Formats: sequence, C-alpha cells, structure tokens
Amino acid sequence: MSKPSVSATLSQLESLLAEVERATPSPSELLTLSAPHRAGAVNLRHYLALRSHDLRPLQHALATLGLSSLGRAEGHVEATLRAVCGALRALDGRPSSEERLLGPDFVEGRSALARNAAALLGPAPSGRAVRIMVTADTSLAGDAPAVRALVERGMGILRINCAHDGPEEWTRIAGHVRAAEKATGRPCRILMDLGGPKIRTGPLSPGPPVVTWKLRRDMRGKLLVPTTVWIVPAGTRPPGPGPVLQFPADWTRGLHPGAELRFRDARDLRRTLRIAERQGEAVRAEAEQKAFVVPETRFHVSEADPGACPVGLPEPERPITLFDGDRLVLTRSLEPGRAELRDASGRLVEPGRVGCTEPALFARVRPGDRVLLDDGKFLAQAVEVHPERLELRIVRGPRPSGRLASEKGINVPDTALQLPALTEEDRRDLATVVKLADLVGMSFVQRPEDIQALRAELERLGASHLGLILKIETTHAFSAMPELLWAAMQHERAGVMIARGDLAVECGYQRLAEVQEELLWICEAAHLPAIWATQVLEGLAKNGVPSRAEVTDAAMGERAECVMLNKGPHILDAVSALDDILRRMEEHQSKKTAQLRALRSWSPRRERA
Repeated sequence: MSKPSVSATLSQLESLLAEVERATPSPSELLTLSAPHRAGAVNLRHYLALRSHDLRPLQHALATLGLSSLGRAEGHVEATLRAVCGALRALDGRPSSEERLLGPDFVEGRSALARNAAALLGPAPSGRAVRIMVTADTSLAGDAPAVRALVERGMGILRINCAHDGPEEWTRIAGHVRAAEKATGRPCRILMDLGGPKIRTGPLSPGPPVVTWKLRRDMRGKLLVPTTVWIVPAGTRPPGPGPVLQFPADWTRGLHPGAELRFRDARDLRRTLRIAERQGEAVRAEAEQKAFVVPETRFHVSEADPGACPVGLPEPERPITLFDGDRLVLTRSLEPGRAELRDASGRLVEPGRVGCTEPALFARVRPGDRVLLDDGKFLAQAVEVHPERLELRIVRGPRPSGRLASEKGINVPDTALQLPALTEEDRRDLATVVKLADLVGMSFVQRPEDIQALRAELERLGASHLGLILKIETTHAFSAMPELLWAAMQHERAGVMIARGDLAVECGYQRLAEVQEELLWICEAAHLPAIWATQVLEGLAKNGVPSRAEVTDAAMGERAECVMLNKGPHILDAVSALDDILRRMEEHQSKKTAQLRALRSWSPRRERA
C-alpha cells in the first residue's frame, strides 16, 4: 500500500476545517445560552459538522503519516484540526498558519468539562475524578447510619426515585444525607428523579387465590436457608419481599419470636412456620418446608392455642402465557384483562387481552410498528390497529414461553407518541423536590419543549438554581440529542444520564454499545457531564459477588463524570469496589486517551498496583 500524499491529506483537512468554522453559532444564538455553556455550544456545533463525514479513510492516512489522528477531538474540535493541519504543513514544507480560534483550545476544552461537572455534581474526591451515585432504597428512610456509611465509603450523590415512596420517605432520606454531610465533612448532593409518563399494561382478572413459596437447597437436597414468609394485619404492606399471609391485627399481635404456626396445606400435608422476629406490625416467619396455602387453610399457634384462625390471601392475577407467534390484544379500556384460551392440544383459541395505560398509543401506532413488553422481554409487532385496541403478534419472547403480568412497561421505539415528559404528578412532586434536592432528573425527555416546561416550572417555584439532569431513555431522545443539549445549555447547570437499561430495550442490546459510546462523545463535545447508569456492579450489590463482565463495565464508567449504582443488600461493598476500580483506571485512561502509566506488573521489582 502506497504512502498517502501529504498534500492531498492536508487539502482534505483544510476543507473539513472550513466546514467546521462555518458551523460556528452566531453571537445572537450564543446569547440564548447560559454563560458556562457557550464554549461547549460552539464546540458541539463543530463536532456535529466534523462527525457528519465518514472519517475512516482520513484517519488511516493520518496514522500512516505518523500523525495524531482526530479520534480524541471531542472536547476541542477546531483546535485539533488546526494542530494536525499545522503538522501536515510542516511535513509539506509550507509555512504555518496562525489564526484565532473560534472554539475552545486544548486546555479550555478539558477544563470547561471539569468546571461544569464540579458545578453540577459537586467537587470530585481526592484521587478520583469520577463521582459515585447511589440509588436510595426505601429502608434508608429509617436508617441514618447506613446513609452515613455510604458517604464515608465514597458516595458523592444520592439518587431518590420519585416513582417510588412519597414526600415523607423522601424528606427523611434527605435529612439523613444532610446529617451525614455535617458528620463526615464530605459533600453529598441529592438527585431526585421525576417519574415521567408511564406506559404500562393494565390489570388482569384474578386467578385462584393461593400462596406458595420455594426453598433453596443444595445439590443433595439439603436446605440452605429458610424461606421468609411475612405475616401482616389485613391491609398492611410487608417491609420486605416474599410471600405474604394476612391475619386479623389482634391475632398477629399475639405472635412472638420462637412461636410456631401449624397448619395443613392445600395437599393436606402438615406444615410449620416458625416466628423469627417482629418488625413493627409485621411478623417475619421462616419456612423449612414447601407449602400451598389457600383460603380454607386454618392456622394454629402451638403454645396456648386460642383456636384456628383463617388466613387472608391477596387475589393473585392470572398472567397471560405467550409463545412466539401468539396473538395478543392491547385494549384502550383498563377493565381487568384476561388470560388466553387454549384447546386440549395447547393451540391458541382466543388471544389474551390486557389494557394499556396510555390512550395515545391507539392513535399513533401503525401496522408493522414494534411494541416491546415487560422491559423488552417480549418483542411484538402491530398487526391490526383499531381505535379501541391493537392486535399484536409476538415475534420473540422467552423460550418456550413467557408470562405477561399487569403493570409491565410498554415501549414503542418506532412510534412518535409526543407525550409531555412533565406529568401532572411530576408537577405535584416538584413542590417537595425543590425543598430537598440539589439536582432534578427529567425522565423520558424527548423534545426541547420538555426541558423548557421543566425550567418554567422550576422558575415558578423559585428553584432555577437546581441542576438539571436529562435522562436519555428512548431512541427518540437519542436521535434528538443535539437539540436536547442545546436546550439544556440554556440552564446554568445541566448534565445527561445515560439510562442504558431503557435504551437497551428500545434500541436492542446489539446496538447498546454503539449508542452509549456516541452519547459519551456528544456530551464531551458539549462539555456537559455524563452519568453512566444502570446495572453497574449489580451482581455485587445484590448478591455480594460481581461477574467479570460487570467489573469491565464498571471500569468503562471512568469515561463518564459519574457512575450510578443501584440499591442492594451489599451496596456498601459495591461502593468500595467501584471506588477502587475507578481510582485504578484513572491512572491508565482519561476519556479515550491512554495515560500510559508504567506497567508495574511487569517491572523488575514486581510492584503491584
């Protein structure tokens, strides 16, 4: 392969540079933006002009000539192009050209992003430029020591999801954060995510009421741990996950640790529940035998038995079983849907029906559009569209079959619903959010008008000082990133959360790696901080042991300005592990640039990092 012509390569670069310069926003456009973001806005326009071309042949030519390529130009596009043009002119024996930069230089491109990140997310801890965010669990409302421990381990931002709990719990959690800041001397910001529009499946008709539980056994059948069963007064929610049995309140008050409940289950087998502890009005019992409890089951207390007590059971819904190729009907009505009907051979006779909580779906979806159900568990395609119902065909689901329940998410990546991201519930929640939060997260943002609506509401509440986080969750938001970022830069403090779970559902897991990369690049070009979110070290947080894949994924978070962890019983270990991973990676990588620290693992003295 012949060596590329220096003169021809320079000509291509000069043409690119001229196009980039023409893309510079006018002074009047820049005046509509907040002052901290004007340099980033100029650079964003330059970046979009540059990346509108396929630069692969040019990249190869520059590498062959031994020159730095354009692969790390995100934060300072024009400065990079001018620097490479200067090197090519020197190689070609031409005089250098000194012209005033319209966009940021190398130093300003790096420092502007760092300044904006500090203003939005708080100061970076010593030795680590990437902040750690943790999603709050409901239990933190009553556990101030746990919040303090998270701050001490390295959490710099606590996230409260407003789709769960309410103002009482949010206020208590926020109070614990402020107390932890004072006690530790470490800053910790509070992000409160607004719920946004929710498109979900409606209720389903109940099936036969029965409660059962599974046991965890080893390969030889030996019980590993007892199964938790919650005993609560009727109408009371249990404090944790697991099967629930409801009894009269005065009866449950008489249950004390160490007592045993005896009963015969639906198979007439003798079974026992041992009372382990009380948690307020709820009682946690432990089961060492599998059982099936039905309304007719009667329970006896072994000590001073006052007589049999009937049990109350929640009416379980009957989910819809779906095979590939099955039909499913989505209805505008939210009357309880019903499961499918099949003949003796299992052939579908009548498809299942379930409501949809968003009426706009029935006016916007077109035949052939994809409809994703239950966080992408099922991929369906619209076959028939009617004003009151959609006929879907299941293209792909769990094999050989899967079950669709109520309140499961619905995504329509091919359909522009144009729903407002700020709901009436969000507006009500903002009254509490502005009193507690440092940052407001906007869910399901898709249009600049969504951002303008939130900013107007914050201004009405006297809270324009709060930072703004755009949660990018849909393919429509991904496609509109330039316009969304421009609208965000009208706010003094703004950033982006890359919600990779929802994005994976919409764009497909095969495209997720590509999409998340492009989001990191365009945020860096705009000098806006990015948050790397969804399932980071999830195995460690939930089960205490990380997988190799999720450790690598966590290390990639070094290229963002913040990494978010979800809740779990081992969240303290996850924060410590992420802190260590990010500190190590920072010695090797900064954004896309290798730092080339000495490889201590191979040094003569065998030093270990």
